[in-house]
Amino acid sequence: MNGYPILEYDSTPRAVLQPDHEDLGISLPESAAFPFVGDCVDDYARQHKLPVLGEYVTINKRYPVYRVSDEVCLCQAPMGAPVAAAFMDWLIAYGVRRVVTAGSCGALIDLPENAFVLPRRALRDEGTSYHYMPPARWIELESGMRRHIAQCMSEQGYDYVECDTWTTDAIFRETVDSIRRYRAEGCGVVDMECAALAACAEFRGIDFGQFLYTADTLANADAYDARGWGEGSLVPALKLCLKALGV
Repeated sequence: MNGYPILEYDSTPRAVLQPDHEDLGISLPESAAFPFVGDCVDDYARQHKLPVLGEYVTINKRYPVYRVSDEVCLCQAPMGAPVAAAFMDWLIAYGVRRVVTAGSCGALIDLPENAFVLPRRALRDEGTSYHYMPPARWIELESGMRRHIAQCMSEQGYDYVECDTWTTDAIFRETVDSIRRYRAEGCGVVDMECAALAACAEFRGIDFGQFLYTADTLANADAYDARGWGEGSLVPALKLCLKALGV
């Protein structure tokens, strides 16, 4: 027992409710592009007439999983660590062994909008990762996948920066003091899912890579700027996820 339930990690590999409990009888490709790019995923699927392999169903929305090739599938990642990690766990249960994702982030340092960021590690200021990995302040991003994504960015002519990211569930609780504290620890950006997805991937033993694109900026606490919410990065980020998987 611990005074804080979030710290009572249970390493038991099998849960009462497993991701494949419905036994849908589907087999997904080994690689999945899983970007946080909104409707761009469905737009891309319509444009390329991609067939649907299955659906991840939540109370609010059904998320199609599209077949890109025999080796690669594509699906829209939902915002927020709990549902994003649950969806990725579901993908893994049905055959996915390699995931590349791209998500938006807020800049904590002086970064322009629509800049690509490769996180080295994620500060675990969310709840989901603590159910996949023992308590720790940080989780490292897999170095091999990070190098691979960096190479793809360079080959496609994209510049990028490397830094740590602060993963938090509470976007409306990013206070001046917390921004200063985590920036001092090396966090150049803030996101909502990276730590949880990395923990889920490590727990399940799959390859996982994530890059981010800058949206709003919190670098100047006295002059918050939503900018354009990174909309200029949505299509490039989607294509870069697919390129990293050989599409």
